[in-house]
Parts: sequence; structure tokens; C-alpha cells
Amino acid sequence: MRRFECDTLLVATHNAGKLEEIRTLLKPFGVTVIGAAEQNLPEPEETETTFVGNARIKAHAAARATGLPALSDDSGIEIDALEGRPGVWTADWAETGSGRDFGVAMSRAHEELLHTGAPQPWKARFCCTLVLAWPDGHDEVFPGKVDGRVVWPTRGNQGHGYDPMFQPDGYDVTFGEMDSAEKNRISHRADAFAKLVNGCFD
Repeated sequence: MRRFECDTLLVATHNAGKLEEIRTLLKPFGVTVIGAAEQNLPEPEETETTFVGNARIKAHAAARATGLPALSDDSGIEIDALEGRPGVWTADWAETGSGRDFGVAMSRAHEELLHTGAPQPWKARFCCTLVLAWPDGHDEVFPGKVDGRVVWPTRGNQGHGYDPMFQPDGYDVTFGEMDSAEKNRISHRADAFAKLVNGCFD
């Protein structure tokens, strides 16, 4: 596994919250973290059907454009009774004519579950794949996940996305009801980040 030995890391995201999260994570390693927006990078089209495929598109596009190592992620929720959907289309299910509405997305997931006739519990997992790419084309891949189930009606207004309908294994609350510090400790993204730090930074 290739060690990260540069001073600066480009994070291939236009999401300010995600950028700050990664900046905080890597602060102990003395790495300067910059975002795609600061470099005026466009968001490449995500044409793959897997999390790792889309994360690779974003990381390698950013690394080629800037000459810097680039980190990207792709994440979403997989519901077993829906054969893994929405998966890489997790955000797409929230698209409306006036922007993203995850209430719409969660309602769609629930309606499709009812249509299948699948019995509860409706097992599911949140997945996150991080890809760290270098300008020479090399990359390292770090998958993370948290298992649980989807519930209805939704519960809680913390977090974002599908959090109010996801109850992680071992808990009786959804991510939407959970304290953010606890959620961030056990989340799919935390799992992937721990592997990234262990593999490339520690």
C-alpha cells in the first residue's frame, strides 16, 4: 500500500461540510486539505454502477487536473429487499424539479418495499468507498459500511439523507435520532476513514 507523503491533499468534493470533516480528520498528520471548489474543478459525470467506480472517476479526474493527490468518496444506502437499490443512485432518488428532497426519496424506498411484499425487518446498509488517487494513476481503495435496517415511519430530524429511516444494528434509534458524535463514530464513512488513515497515514 502506498503511503501518503505529500504536504497537500485535494478532496474531490464541492461539499463544504464533507471537506471540513476530512480536514479535521487529517489535522494530526500536518496535511493541508483543499477542496475542488477552491481549484474551480467541475464535477465529473458519475457513469459507473458501483461506489468504487464513481469514486475513482472523481479522484482521478481531480488528480489529473491539478497534479495533486486527490481523495474522493461515493456513498449510499443498499436495501436487500430492493436488490441493493438505491445504491449508487441514492441521491438520484431525491431529485425533484426544485432540488433534492430526501423525504421524497425515503417515501419512494418505502413504497417500493411495500410493493415487493418483503417481510420486515428490511435489512440494509450504508456504504462508503474512499479512493485516494495520485497523478501517476495509482490509487488505493477503502470501503466502509454500517449494517442495519430501514424502518417506517421515519424517526428523528438529525443527520441528513436517509438517516431518519435507518436503524443501525445494536441500536434502538435511527441515525436521525442519534447524537451526531455517536453516529460519526460508527458510520460507514468512519469505517472507511479509519482504513484510510491506517493504510496511508499512520
